[in-house]
Amino acid sequence: MKKYLPSFISGFGAGVLHIVPVAKSLACCLIVPLASFTALILDRRANPTVEKISMKKGALVGLFTGLYAALFGTVFDLFITLVTKNNDIVAMMPELQKMISAFPLSDAMRTEVLNLFESVRNDIIQYGFSPLYTFSIIINNTVVNSIVGTLGGLIGAQIINQRLNNRNEY
Repeated sequence: MKKYLPSFISGFGAGVLHIVPVAKSLACCLIVPLASFTALILDRRANPTVEKISMKKGALVGLFTGLYAALFGTVFDLFITLVTKNNDIVAMMPELQKMISAFPLSDAMRTEVLNLFESVRNDIIQYGFSPLYTFSIIINNTVVNSIVGTLGGLIGAQIINQRLNNRNEY
């Protein structure tokens, strides 16, 4: 368990930031990769060594950080949606309808897409829960956070290894 603790802590922090309105926009591109980098630094402090971080270890730490961020971000988002019966889909429905109307789709397809989003919106307003929304957010968070977390771990390992090289040169 100790070797997963830095990923768990950083993933939890990234998951919490997933639900903060302004930070939510930066979660996939900035917060999760930085959380992976932070997990590598925490791991380095918990297990002091002068060895370089292997790319495999950087990728695995990043992957686990991304998975933990996806888990916590999804749970917190679903909990807040359940309690408030409101989320981004409910708030942005008028703009979403305008945007979908501008897509080059057939009328039948456009109607079907709008009905699907309207169904999700109505479920959230009425029950605070939508199975389709839950499924889509789980898949989206898991895939995106795993990828960017792994990339963040690889880049973070390179940065830490470069710092080690610079320190050893002097």
